[in-house]
Amino acid sequence: MTGAQAIHELERIVQEACAKESNIFGYGIWTHHITRVVENGKKLAPLFGANQEIVVIAALLHDYAGVKDKSLYDEHHIHGPKEAERILQQLGYAQDIIDAVKHCIESHRASVARERRSAEAECLANADALSHIENVPSLLHLAFVQHRMNIDDGALWVRKKLERSWNKLDLRLKEMIRVQYESSLTVLTTTKNPSKP
Repeated sequence: MTGAQAIHELERIVQEACAKESNIFGYGIWTHHITRVVENGKKLAPLFGANQEIVVIAALLHDYAGVKDKSLYDEHHIHGPKEAERILQQLGYAQDIIDAVKHCIESHRASVARERRSAEAECLANADALSHIENVPSLLHLAFVQHRMNIDDGALWVRKKLERSWNKLDLRLKEMIRVQYESSLTVLTTTKNPSKP
């Protein structure tokens, strides 16, 4: 099974994992992040000269390991390629596609320095970064609701996430989204008040 049927099955697998109570990110990671990364990847593939199918598959699976098992999250860029290989082999994908997807996943994070050696890997990293900057409310939900951070810690966590995402963005995309990025940073600036009433 490859092509549209396989993509549909991948969507089902990832969405099902996102819907489980054990998913530490909540279902919003599907509705407000993964699906957005997929859409961004489709739009950006021509800009990067990337194979859209590989980008879409990698976008669907890029956070899958952390969604499936919270103990894998800190190193989901390492565990994700293994999960992707297992799933894609079951769906009958050729090894060259599997290897391309694995490279995209292992190199997509801004917080872990990995060389991106393909147009598809660049495309996924940028699609992921763009989704963070375009959808700050989902990051706020993750910080304040899912991770139960206080106001200052949550704002700082989101700000650092946005800064890392900005730093991995292609210059062409930075120009497109600069105003939104800078506005978000302004909103996320807090002043700690050490005195309590």
